Amino acid sequence: MSKRIVMIVAAVLFNCVTGGLLAAAAGVSPVAGMLCMNAAGFVTGLSGEGAPSLRAGVYTEIWTGELVKALRSGLAGSWLDGVPDQSSIVNNDVIHLVDVGVDPEVLINNTTYPIPLQALDDKDIAIKLDKFQSKVTPITDDELYAISYDKMARVKESHGNAINDAKFAKAAHALCASENTASTPVLKSSGEADAETGRQRLTVNDLVEMKRAMDRLRVPMENRRLVLCPDHVNDLLLTDQRFREQYNIDRNSGRVGTLYGFQIYEYGNNPLYTTSGTKKDVGATADEGEFQCSFAFHTPRVFKATGSTTMYFSEARQDPEYQRNKINFRHYFICMPKKADAGVVMMSGHKEGE
Repeated sequence: MSKRIVMIVAAVLFNCVTGGLLAAAAGVSPVAGMLCMNAAGFVTGLSGEGAPSLRAGVYTEIWTGELVKALRSGLAGSWLDGVPDQSSIVNNDVIHLVDVGVDPEVLINNTTYPIPLQALDDKDIAIKLDKFQSKVTPITDDELYAISYDKMARVKESHGNAINDAKFAKAAHALCASENTASTPVLKSSGEADAETGRQRLTVNDLVEMKRAMDRLRVPMENRRLVLCPDHVNDLLLTDQRFREQYNIDRNSGRVGTLYGFQIYEYGNNPLYTTSGTKKDVGATADEGEFQCSFAFHTPRVFKATGSTTMYFSEARQDPEYQRNKINFRHYFICMPKKADAGVVMMSGHKEGE
């Protein structure tokens, strides 16, 4: 069988699989999707380029859509699920938020008229969404034509997972205060120090202190969310019976349960804090005495927003030396507080060995 026949068969198979999947997702007959996709491949094959499979522009359209679906599903059930989504007001990967300075005072059983006026000074804030770019993955021409669907699906999944990991890490970092202030408390765990690292374990009393700090900030009791780092989860598993009973994690989300007024989640890439209580940069490594924190926030007072997603794809024909295709993605997303007055951080205290 000639190389061209192999290429045609591979292209038809790719079009059948992709067309059937897309049609099924849209709620129409998979057979119709297969026929339409192969028709599109035939038309593009007549464009003078000579390739019998889908052209690069169609590749990028299909796989960009698949990546977008994967990124959306990655948020479902996670500690970001339920955070207000402001994607509908994103324009050119910029979001404009109106920051209302203070909530109006409420009069109870008022008997004095006219009711006093209270002006609210609105400010329009333009926020550029964070840009996430995956590194380029090379795929040889032989790989793409021989196992095009399986290979592309694996590449899409790999890039989607990497981008989602980066989004969650950046979101966790943004929701944690830079340092301790009256409106952004950064507390320290107070338990027994680990003999090897000197890290002071998290205790139930520390969780109560987090609750007390949010009470002082007058954060509503409902929709309080606590995201524990693995160290703090392990501390509680050792000491708290109620926590152990609820530790039945859905591995797709990290949800633990509801205790102490918090919806509790576990996440493995929370920010690091220095021993003096200053938040380190995203992706920083831990020095001696530095550990991941846990953090709590009120979901209505933070937001997330998703912008554009772009796939970049260069064909092997443009690379005569290596004859390889190159693929990567760019995605815009942001998660941050609307106001820095409804969250608490619990970093690990540290005692140096005696």
